[in-house]
Amino acid sequence: QFKLIVENPEKPVASGLQVTAFVEYYPCREEDIQDRLHLLIEDDVVDIPVLGLIPCCYLEIESEINFGTVIANSKIISKEISITNHGSSSGTFKVSYDGVILLNIEPTSGVVEPKSVKTVQVDICTDVPRIIKEVIKVKLEGQDCTEVWIKAVVVQQVLKVLEVPSGRVLEHINFGPVYFGSSKAKQISLYNESPECMNWVAVLDDNAVGGEMGTDLQRSVDSALQDLSIRRTRDVDVSQLILCIPSEGTLLPYKKSLVTLYFSPKRFQRAFRVDDSPLKQDYVLFLRFEVVGNKDGYLQSLKDDATGITTNHPHRMEVALTGSGLPVIVTFHPGPAIKFMDCFSGEQTQVRCTLKNGSEFLPVTFSFQKTAHFSISPEKGKINPRSAKDVIFSFSPHQIGTFKVKQVVDIIGRGLQENDLWLLKKKSFHQISLYFIGVCKAKRKNILFKINPGITPVISNATGHFVADGVEECPAAAPMAVLKSAQTRIHTHRLNRHCEGDALTAFPNDRAASLRPSEWNKKYRTIFTKTERYRYTDPEFSYTDCERRAKEAHKQRYIDFLSGLRECRLEKDATRQFYLYNNSVNIGLKPAEGLMSPRISITEIQQEELQFKPVPSDKNCLLSSQKLPAVASKSSVKEITSGLSALPSSSQEKEDCSLTLTSRQLHQILIGPSTIDFGDVCVHSATARKLHIINNLSVHIWVQMEIEVSELLQSGPLSQVVPPLTRTHIPLVFETKTLGLFKRSFTYTINNQHLGHVLVVAKAVSLQLELSTRELILNPIPGCLAETEFRATIRLYNPRNRPAAFTWKPVTAEKAPPFSIRPAKGFVEAYRDLECEVVWHPGFSSPEAGEFNLCVRKGNTIKLKCFAKVTI
Repeated sequence: QFKLIVENPEKPVASGLQVTAFVEYYPCREEDIQDRLHLLIEDDVVDIPVLGLIPCCYLEIESEINFGTVIANSKIISKEISITNHGSSSGTFKVSYDGVILLNIEPTSGVVEPKSVKTVQVDICTDVPRIIKEVIKVKLEGQDCTEVWIKAVVVQQVLKVLEVPSGRVLEHINFGPVYFGSSKAKQISLYNESPECMNWVAVLDDNAVGGEMGTDLQRSVDSALQDLSIRRTRDVDVSQLILCIPSEGTLLPYKKSLVTLYFSPKRFQRAFRVDDSPLKQDYVLFLRFEVVGNKDGYLQSLKDDATGITTNHPHRMEVALTGSGLPVIVTFHPGPAIKFMDCFSGEQTQVRCTLKNGSEFLPVTFSFQKTAHFSISPEKGKINPRSAKDVIFSFSPHQIGTFKVKQVVDIIGRGLQENDLWLLKKKSFHQISLYFIGVCKAKRKNILFKINPGITPVISNATGHFVADGVEECPAAAPMAVLKSAQTRIHTHRLNRHCEGDALTAFPNDRAASLRPSEWNKKYRTIFTKTERYRYTDPEFSYTDCERRAKEAHKQRYIDFLSGLRECRLEKDATRQFYLYNNSVNIGLKPAEGLMSPRISITEIQQEELQFKPVPSDKNCLLSSQKLPAVASKSSVKEITSGLSALPSSSQEKEDCSLTLTSRQLHQILIGPSTIDFGDVCVHSATARKLHIINNLSVHIWVQMEIEVSELLQSGPLSQVVPPLTRTHIPLVFETKTLGLFKRSFTYTINNQHLGHVLVVAKAVSLQLELSTRELILNPIPGCLAETEFRATIRLYNPRNRPAAFTWKPVTAEKAPPFSIRPAKGFVEAYRDLECEVVWHPGFSSPEAGEFNLCVRKGNTIKLKCFAKVTI
């Protein structure tokens, strides 16, 4: 079967030349043969093997598929395995699996072309934590059965709270005693002990069992119960006590993140009696760190379609927070009103005061504010618990008079600085007022009068005879005593009875001042006769009429300019206020403008407490387990079943649906259940379940479904814009043609950014009917004749979702069977039952037993035995 075609050289082959020989292989039958060629090179002989092989396939497959460590999140994950054909002809393969874990394998058989690769997709479901180690058998053409191992480790998503810096698991954080108004910080570490990234959010469980707010736990039981009967905490916002920075975030696989918790106790007063509030208030709160996921626990409570929901709570970690709030107890002795001894200007009096810290647990740092005429030494200081400190108050007046001032004492502590950093900063969180009373007296001075020698000074008394010593202390300018001339008419000259009422009257000894009028248009008259006095105006220094008018115009220009600026500012503010309230509710009007606040009664306050509060919009304010269900219940009331748009249409919808939502916002969107179980579904039938969508946010969201599974293609609508604080649902329709267990997952997106998935589980079964009994005994009716027919009933049950057609067929073919069933054929509706009547016709040779087969079209077959109980 081999043929050698060659022309042997007659002469030696020179270097650099070659001789070519052809070997032709022409098989005449399918077998592998071999031969050899002898090559004679001078004295050497070289054997060249020649093989002739028939065309065949050579398939090779990987021995293992390892999914690694994955999260149990009810998601279908896939991997591909390659089958390579190294041969020269096509080869077939067939995959078989008989394990207990559902593995979707596609394709299970096929043909691999020569020199090509065929991929087989293997899917596993990560519904429960477990270790998957299964074997699938692959039959390759021309080889024995090959085993391929499928390995995976499905773990639960774990979020741990660790202590800093020890790293141990933390379940309790004790803040200890903290003054009311101040804050204390604790750092913890969140650890993602899972192989996938997770989004987390902090939720304050303010309705947990064992929580305490403002209760003195060291009091006796009787006093605590009595206090509960009187005290009623009013309008308590627990989210203001604990601050978590950050309160949401994303954790990479096996990574840690630092979180700071701030405890800021607030003093809760009694609703009716403020003075009886306890000094110490203890707090016990519970903080949960939850993985952002589905809310099947809440969706389980929905009555409609509850059978299609399986509970799968996301992992959460709860930490107990304890702390105590203490008031500042600082007493002053003497105090709070401190009276200093009278002194003169330039002197100083002192009072020693003792500051006592009445707290048993915390020190007090005080600081006195600056006050005129008073000084404190020391101005700042620190007092340990149950200790005292002496402070000296000094009164150093700089002017004459009685001083009654309020001295403010600042209590310094650490408080939150509300900015992007949220750091603790020293500040005054409490103030105490003291009242200082001091009197500064004037020094007495003896004034000696001397006789005027004849020269009248600038200032003298009425007669000018006596002059007080110490004239150098008097001011240089002469005072001008004036009064309204219209108020006195003593000695008024008859010619001046009707003088102008605005004229000013000068005293006799102020002639020097009256000659120099302060204003050019003022007139001065004498005090007695009201005669107009002489006025002198210096033309060198006074304004002319033109200059006076120019000055007034210049002043008016600035007045007009400032008035214009004010009007422009008011117009801008009015425009800003209009756009602020320009909505469909306020229509540009400021709410309650000019309205008086109504008087609120105690009954209205108590009714207001029962109403829920909206979820806080502050990104740093913690979510509360009481407020979230309240908002969710409000959203559940507004259920919209139709009329929703598939795409954002209005400008507001487009703006809302383009937002990137945070973890706390995603935590308030409920889409579920995460696992929808259709149960037993007949082939070639459709069954629907509801996928609930609840939007607890104040913005629109856009939900889009990506369903590529052929069994769910009838579901819809696949895109909806959900309005704020509303609830809707999407019908999921399942229909299949293949018997067996079905597990598939599909994904959805929120605002075209945030991904989620839903697992669909179903079991495709054939039609089936059930009988109420397999053996039926027919008894005679009492009071009837012996030859009367015996009757009994049997009930057919249809547990499937599709109507079943049935036919009764007797086992033995007789011309006149003694037993008959009516109806002999018919339909049983889905989840319904049907009653059939069995009759036995007595006769001389009628058998007392009979058998029937209940044949269900494209379903099961059940045998029924009938017995007639004849009594003589």
